[in-house]
Amino acid sequence: MDRRLRPVELDFIDDAPVRLVFAAEAAAPPEAVYRALAREVADWPHWFRAVTLARPARGGAGREIRLLGGVRMQETIMAAEPERRYAYRVDTTNAPGVRALLEEWRLAPAGSGTHVRWTFAADGPTVFRLALTAARPGLGHSFRTAVRTLDARLSARRWSGR
Repeated sequence: MDRRLRPVELDFIDDAPVRLVFAAEAAAPPEAVYRALAREVADWPHWFRAVTLARPARGGAGREIRLLGGVRMQETIMAAEPERRYAYRVDTTNAPGVRALLEEWRLAPAGSGTHVRWTFAADGPTVFRLALTAARPGLGHSFRTAVRTLDARLSARRWSGR
């Protein structure tokens, strides 16, 4: 059963009880990475292995996400700043324990490519917080693999003229 989470604002990125921050480099320019994150939502399962379904919702103001293991989320887009930032809040989910969740992708030019930083900000009971902290290495690996896969996809697209 899906539960409604606490509706947090963008400042939760800085104030969350659990903040996991990961970074990676992509050879693709910020505009291409941003387009993949914010405009080509339905393509997320092609490059982020944990995502099995992603689609825009509410006329683009939100997203519907499904993850491996059956987790479902309805999200609200909180920030969409081309080539700089894409952030979304989870409004409802069937994931146990979580009380609030906000994710932010920050993009910055890095040479001819992009520095990508993903912040996973969450709140829940102590057991949830400990479990999420313990999951940090796996989440980091998933993020870095996703960025590499996305970068390869964007590179192939550039060379094919798409």
